[in-house]
Amino acid sequence: MPPIIVAELFPDIGQHLLALLRSLAPDEWHLPTSSSKRSVKDVASHLLDGSLRRLSMQRDRYSPPGPKPEESILDFLNRLNADWDVAIRRLSPAVIVGLVEWADPQVAELFKSLDPFDRAIFPVAWAGEQQSQNWMDVAREFTEKWHHTQQIFEATGRRSTITGRRLFHPCLDTLMRALPFTYRNVAAEPGSTVAVVVGGEAGGAWFIEHSHDGWRQVVEPTLAPRSTVMLDQMTAWRLVTKRRSREAVLAEFPDIRIEGELGDHVLEMVSMMA
Repeated sequence: MPPIIVAELFPDIGQHLLALLRSLAPDEWHLPTSSSKRSVKDVASHLLDGSLRRLSMQRDRYSPPGPKPEESILDFLNRLNADWDVAIRRLSPAVIVGLVEWADPQVAELFKSLDPFDRAIFPVAWAGEQQSQNWMDVAREFTEKWHHTQQIFEATGRRSTITGRRLFHPCLDTLMRALPFTYRNVAAEPGSTVAVVVGGEAGGAWFIEHSHDGWRQVVEPTLAPRSTVMLDQMTAWRLVTKRRSREAVLAEFPDIRIEGELGDHVLEMVSMMA
């Protein structure tokens, strides 16, 4: 699979986020979002946390305390997020906007300075990688920026400015890199292929095929798909950014169509850690 190079898109997505945050009325900061119990202010603060941590750890090479001995990586990330959410609530929206304006251009410069094919400081675990290259780590960060910004657009009822192909397609392309890992325990005959077809301006088709050493993602399948999953682009990002049961997914997204017996596993794909 070709790399997904998105470092040049961070100034653009950052400007969309900043314009959105500056437009919010005081009461809109406390509206609920689709990310469980988080408010708009919580989600904006979460994005700020990601930028500040990235600058501290990667640019400045600062090593904060790591997981406790008994913690899994997911528990560790959830604890960090919860600690930040509590502390940042004492800051005003204006202060948060100012910090986002200060931090995000520096993160964009950091990402542009990296060799895309050097080893990343963080592996993309939800794609099954124990070691990642910078391009994948940066693309993962782009999906974080994109989907949380979109959550704020939707929570506040504003028309999104980030759903055009230039910003949205790289996000979907990255999220779909979780397909082989999602199918890692699924048995199938060699040559079996699963297709995920996403409709819309930013959509496309993604394929995985099974061989003697497991599932792999390919640009073009060798054989016709044994199973095809069809969904809209707005359903696609929502599907993979929140953990749900298959039953809950089908109830929430009745537009998803599945042809063939192997496609059901796509409903379990989660392209996020926490």
